[in-house]
Amino acid sequence: MQFLIGILAGLTAALGLGGGFILVIYLTTIAGMDQLQSQGINLLFFLPIAILALFIHAKNKMLDWKVLLPAVLAGVFGAGAGFFLSGWMETQWLSKCFAGFIFLVGCKELFHRKQKQPRQADPGQKT
Repeated sequence: MQFLIGILAGLTAALGLGGGFILVIYLTTIAGMDQLQSQGINLLFFLPIAILALFIHAKNKMLDWKVLLPAVLAGVFGAGAGFFLSGWMETQWLSKCFAGFIFLVGCKELFHRKQKQPRQADPGQKT
């Protein structure tokens, strides 16, 4: 079961769909781990997948460095703040915050209408 969850989490993570959600939910609800422990495992799980995905995206020229660098710096700051806060929060509240976040993201995806963007012509296509 853990192997299948690992494959599913890896696939969704590589697609940028948040494989961590799957892994953390599995670890907390089925494997019986507490929230902090499962998030720590998720971070370790994420490292090799992130390195591979970064390599593939860079190879395919899919990285916008002007957006990426400020986001990474802000993410490092946010991770430090989150680590600090997680040490002060009870595991029960951390789990509830995580569940609330998943719920809000799910509602946004279900009910938010996306505006159609005009299709761009392929570089080799004649117009």
